[in-house]
Amino acid sequence: MRYSKSEKNILIMSCVFALMLALPQTVSAMHIMEGYLPLVHCIVWSAVSIPFLAVGIMKIRRTLQQSRRLLILLAMSGAFIFVISSLKIPSVTGSCSHMTGTGLGAILFGPAATSVLGIIVLIFQAILLAHGGLTSLGANTFSMAIAGPLFTWGLYAIGKKMKLSRNVNIFIAAALGDLFTYCVTAAQLAVAHPDPSGNIMAGMIKFLGVFAPTQLPLAVIEGLLTVLVIMGLDSLAAPEMKELSLAEGK
Repeated sequence: MRYSKSEKNILIMSCVFALMLALPQTVSAMHIMEGYLPLVHCIVWSAVSIPFLAVGIMKIRRTLQQSRRLLILLAMSGAFIFVISSLKIPSVTGSCSHMTGTGLGAILFGPAATSVLGIIVLIFQAILLAHGGLTSLGANTFSMAIAGPLFTWGLYAIGKKMKLSRNVNIFIAAALGDLFTYCVTAAQLAVAHPDPSGNIMAGMIKFLGVFAPTQLPLAVIEGLLTVLVIMGLDSLAAPEMKELSLAEGK
């Protein structure tokens, strides 16, 4: 099978993202770590995530049936999530602050397809890098691979209707989608470990307060990175971006 020039360029970009993982870094728990949530919470979050993943699998299947050329772009979106969500900063007991990377996939392919990319990344990180956990997979999937992408996609759609500049729209959607992921994570942690008074909202505010100093600048960085990657794709993968109706001017 022969690849076009744009497909080869996308493949090279994916390899660059993957090679970044070769940089040594201290391993510590990220997302919600293994054993930090009660079993009932793990089961509930897993059950809630299943319908979204089922829709995502069907969405990816339909997308690739329409155009096999989008496969490399889809793989690159997954690689982007894997790399930048692996760069973490210790933030609060049981979790870490990190970029999510899911905004790119949500803008390119929609939130359903991104949920599948997200859970694949989370499984590999839990097994290969000891980041997150298998018991907390459902909770991590819901916050990072479902809630965040849905919020990003919704904001991006609203921005298009408001006729915002495309790059400004991408930045806002990706940055706020990152922050929304952590709002959901804080809520998950607060429900599992409420304030000593029993007030879940108070516990959520405390978790958000600890996340904020590191997550706010990371969200800005993620927004900028997402804009830069999509600008690069405009040049390297113009045909594929046109198929997704995301080329400059669309």
